[in-house]
Amino acid sequence: MQGFRYIEGVVTLQLTDKLCVGCGMCEIVCPHTVFAVSGGKAALLDPDGCMECGACANNCPTGALAVNPGVGCASYIIQKWWMKITGKTGEIKCC
Repeated sequence: MQGFRYIEGVVTLQLTDKLCVGCGMCEIVCPHTVFAVSGGKAALLDPDGCMECGACANNCPTGALAVNPGVGCASYIIQKWWMKITGKTGEIKCC
C-alpha cells in the first residue's frame, strides 16, 4: 500500500494513549503501517497514511482508537488506485 495516500492533514484517527495496552492489534490490522507498538504502547507512526477504514478501532480491545470511517477516504483511495492502474484521468470525488 506504499505510495497510496489520502489527503494530508485531514484524518480523523485519534489514539488515546492512556487507554492503550499495547496489544498490537492496530499494527496487525492496518495495511498502511500507520501504527508502531513499542514499550507497551501504540503510536501513530504515519497518521496521514490512514484511509479511515476503521479496522484499527474495531479491533482495539480497550477503545483507545477512534476514527470516523466512511467520510469518503476509502472511496478517494480506490478511485486513485483505479486511475493509476488504468491510466485514466479525471476528477476524484469523495462522499
